[in-house]
Amino acid sequence: MYDAVVISDIHLGSPNCQARALVQFLGEVRRGPLRTRRLILNGDVFDSIDFRRLKKHHWNVLSELRKLSDEAGVTWINGNHDGPADVVSHLLGVEVSEELVVESGGRRVLFLHGHRFDEFISRYPVVTWVADRVYHLLQRLDPSHTFAKLAKRNSKTFLRCAAKIETDSVRYAAKRGYDAVCCGHTHHAAASEAGPVRYYNSGCWTEKPCHYLTLKDGAVEVHAYDGPVPDEAFVPFPSPVPALA
Repeated sequence: MYDAVVISDIHLGSPNCQARALVQFLGEVRRGPLRTRRLILNGDVFDSIDFRRLKKHHWNVLSELRKLSDEAGVTWINGNHDGPADVVSHLLGVEVSEELVVESGGRRVLFLHGHRFDEFISRYPVVTWVADRVYHLLQRLDPSHTFAKLAKRNSKTFLRCAAKIETDSVRYAAKRGYDAVCCGHTHHAAASEAGPVRYYNSGCWTEKPCHYLTLKDGAVEVHAYDGPVPDEAFVPFPSPVPALA
């Protein structure tokens, strides 16, 4: 059993949300090889607080989360899309926080969404909105999400923002004496082991493959998820990250 399983940037209500895959994934967290003591939703579970945009499979995700909250600890970390914490808390009856520290294997791991370190979205809200719409359009036009990912990876603005979030979150965690920090927000799964504080990002559930983090005995790993598979077939992305030194 894992100490924690972490997902972020689901964006329920968005047409690009991989809700069907997420329902299967949450079923495995409840009953299968991903059983965990705690599920961490690291921000942007909703695309916006407009329930009219939720489709059947989006509601199924919320139903699975509600069931999980009765069986394991579930913490919802607020993201920039999620809206007021009291709305989220009353909806699922889960703990809502701005950040969370989990002790595992004698090490302290910090979880936060990461948008607080992204100055671009506050300085240029219109440009951010347009870029989001273009990114979502590319995802809808190409079901493989190849072009959307290429556009994002080749964007100097995206690369600068992702690098800044990593740098600032690591600095923030180091000042508080944590061994690792795990963010979302960038939609880019990552594992960086440089320096005394390690950085991880749980990716997103709006492009394929989807990603998640696991925490067990102080070791954080980044995994890709393409659908339900047997225990022995779970392959980490890009490879298992060794336990924190």
